[in-house]
Amino acid sequence: MKKILPVAHTKMGNNEELRESVQLLLTTKIAVYLMTFLIVTVAWAAHIRLFQVIVRIDDCLALLNLACMMLITFLPYTFSLMAAFPENVLGILLFCGCVMVMGVIQAGIVLYAFGRPFLLNEQIQISENRTFYKHHILKVIMRVPIMCFFASVFSFIFFQLSYALLAVVIFLPYVSQSLKWCRSKAIGPVQESPDSVLFYTYLPDEPLSKDRVEAFSDGVYAIVATLLILDICEDNVPDPTVVREQFGGSLTAALRVYGPEYLAYFGSFATVGLLWFAHHSLFLHVTQTTRLMGLLNTFSLAFVGGLPLAYQLTHEFPPDSRNELEAIQISCVIIFFAGIFQLTIWVVALRSERETLHPYVRYGGREHVFMLAKLSLYPCVALGTFFLTCVLSRFSAAIFHLMEITVPVAFLVLRLLVRVGVALLRLLFCPDGPDPRAAGGEEGEEEEEEEEEARVPFNTLVT
Repeated sequence: MKKILPVAHTKMGNNEELRESVQLLLTTKIAVYLMTFLIVTVAWAAHIRLFQVIVRIDDCLALLNLACMMLITFLPYTFSLMAAFPENVLGILLFCGCVMVMGVIQAGIVLYAFGRPFLLNEQIQISENRTFYKHHILKVIMRVPIMCFFASVFSFIFFQLSYALLAVVIFLPYVSQSLKWCRSKAIGPVQESPDSVLFYTYLPDEPLSKDRVEAFSDGVYAIVATLLILDICEDNVPDPTVVREQFGGSLTAALRVYGPEYLAYFGSFATVGLLWFAHHSLFLHVTQTTRLMGLLNTFSLAFVGGLPLAYQLTHEFPPDSRNELEAIQISCVIIFFAGIFQLTIWVVALRSERETLHPYVRYGGREHVFMLAKLSLYPCVALGTFFLTCVLSRFSAAIFHLMEITVPVAFLVLRLLVRVGVALLRLLFCPDGPDPRAAGGEEGEEEEEEEEEARVPFNTLVT
């Protein structure tokens, strides 16, 4: 989370070309931010999966977990060193050392818990293959520390290879599964023990704690919103001496200078709030999350973390300048990807909708089209704004701020617009067709819906 802050506080002068600034950001702070965010998320996901196996803790486990959390909070500092001094091996060694110690601590947690079976979940407690579980989990936990060990060794020989190995850490589970798939195609499927697919499988459909995913996401949105508030509190309070000497003591006149900053702040905060609302609405209808959905959620949150930078860029440069145009287009790209990954989560959930989605938003459900429209709104509007600013570059700022202002209104009338649109399509393409809901018999469908709703908890206030 802390890696959002350095990116948000990146300063750029009015006289330098934005493209050069963006290149600098991509090679330093943005690269550091993305790698840090993704690796910290990998550590968070590993923590979730570990404590899905260990469901009870005692004082010793609490202290070991606290030591692990302390090392995780030190990772952003090591990444800052790596960004500032990429050719110096000290940053790489500090990071790899932290990860290796964390791996040893997590291995100690596993050994301690398996030595006291009452701390484990019930499925492992009653299993006859408890030793197999222990060895399987230890093998998975130690993969990342071993990769970091090799990265630290290669840092003395060829430091670029060390960075490549660290990047592989992010996608190691999926690389491992890809290699297994290639091996099965080459030499045929390998028979595995049934127990090996119950925990730490790295399969895309492996369950992930929905509550933990929502809590982590809410934390990111809260931090991003707080950074926006801190920026406007920090930079937009005029000095009393300046107010007295340059504006004749008129605070109103002094604050009028910050008009573009206020407009950018309210638009950016509305964007963060509505992206959170779309995320909340989506996960309110999700009944079970998977590893693939968690990965897509991580990518969405990574772009949400770039919104404070987008806020700063939209008012940093002189009006009608090329810098302003490119800054607005960068903001559109950030908003587009933050929204499109939310939509992708829902599309992925539709693949196994009976296990992952509430009946209302499945194919043919009463809220299916509305959810599609809600999750598609920001990607479509951001993409449209980007192309409009390319064509009407003179009005880029006005178009962008108009988008930020009108999207909240669109959210308010979205349900009405969806109903009107569906009615028009039905009138055009099947004017004499029967109501789809009546085709299978209303009574049977109502009974099926009641049975589904009884099994799936749902907050009806959202609809």
